[in-house]
Amino acid sequence: MKVEKICCIGAGYVGGPTMAVIAQKNPGIKVTIVDINAERIAAWNNSDLSKLPVYEPGLAEIVKETRGKNLFFSTEIDKAIDEAEMIFISVNTPTKTYGKGKGQAADLKYIELCSRNIAKVATTDKIVVEKSTLPVRTAEAVKSILDNTGNGINFHILSNPEFLAEGTAIEDLLSPDRVLIGGESQEAIESLASVYSSWVPQDQILRTNLWSSELSKLTANAFLAQRVSSINSISELCEHTEANVDEVAKAIGMDSRIGSKFLKASVGFGGSCFQKDILNLVYIARSYNLNEVADYWEQVIIMNDHQKRRFSDNLIKTLYNTVSGKKISMLGWAFKKDTNDTRESAAIYVADHLLNEQAQVSVYDPKVPKQKVYSDLNYLNTRSEEENENNVTVSETPYESLKNAHAVAIMTEWDEFKDYDWKKIYNEMKKPAFVFDGRNILDKSKMNEIGFEYYSIGQ
Repeated sequence: MKVEKICCIGAGYVGGPTMAVIAQKNPGIKVTIVDINAERIAAWNNSDLSKLPVYEPGLAEIVKETRGKNLFFSTEIDKAIDEAEMIFISVNTPTKTYGKGKGQAADLKYIELCSRNIAKVATTDKIVVEKSTLPVRTAEAVKSILDNTGNGINFHILSNPEFLAEGTAIEDLLSPDRVLIGGESQEAIESLASVYSSWVPQDQILRTNLWSSELSKLTANAFLAQRVSSINSISELCEHTEANVDEVAKAIGMDSRIGSKFLKASVGFGGSCFQKDILNLVYIARSYNLNEVADYWEQVIIMNDHQKRRFSDNLIKTLYNTVSGKKISMLGWAFKKDTNDTRESAAIYVADHLLNEQAQVSVYDPKVPKQKVYSDLNYLNTRSEEENENNVTVSETPYESLKNAHAVAIMTEWDEFKDYDWKKIYNEMKKPAFVFDGRNILDKSKMNEIGFEYYSIGQ
């Protein structure tokens, strides 16, 4: 099937960047991204490119180059579905918060709604591509809905998981380690492969069956998260011995069998994928009564939760076992640098713990707006929205956030934090002035020289 028009349902962190790059690399294909969220679509269409709903280095430039030419953002979902030969499903698949599988299984209601909508609207054969991270054998459900509720039209289902790291998503799209396409129809697989082959070498386009493709995504995220939890478990051991976790990580990372990536000790991993995908893997394993497999992967999450809690407990203990009424400045709210995504950010949970201890929390993040900080805390339902607003301030500048603070907690590894005038910050903080570096980005000896009481992870 020759692909001339692509529709992507979902204008979020995956759909937006992926389709922008596909449009840039395939000027002959019309790419339309649709979403029911009119506010989000308006943001994608904003003439001020700094107001795009997703911040990724390099994204604004590609949107500027392609938008209005062969890349379009719209709320006219049915029209885009009907016109396209290929439809990407890139909607949210959050962890269930209700019913069977609550807290572990993926909530597939948005996937099902998309599938039913495609079946209702389509008048010609379609290739339907799962781009969202999905549990194994979801394609079977999608195919069943399309075949049984459609108008006798042929639907070919493909799994094409994304392997993007937020903060480097554009780089990952332009130079991917691999592109994975799973499916039953060889013709449909090659149609999608031809879209990618306009910039990805053929030997990096991996073709598998549907189920291998779906499971590969969950497994890749589980393995990466496992490395983070593994080094974080060693960081606690380092703090009780004379070892330095950065030196340990460097030593083991130089082993070619292990490699150096994802061995950076920190306050814990966040993001939309790692926790969700591991919980999903745990749920699938338990559904097949593979309890040892489930227990093994669940421990990765347990270790991550422990690391976040340990960080805030250490802060409270160091501040003479009380932070009640004390100003704690948190630098960073995004789950990692170079993104405005805050999903499952360690900062949310550390702040929540400090608020439970009656701290006054001040937040500064260069890319996360005030309303997002409050909505993240409100989502936890730990206290009223009014209490969150009374006890949390979101500052416009880092120096405003740090002034008169009893302690600084560095939650995100933004490069700019290293370049602040820490001497000036020290002079304007309460004494003794504490720094809790949850990302190990500052120089301990320099901070001690200024006068800070400096605490890092695994040292």
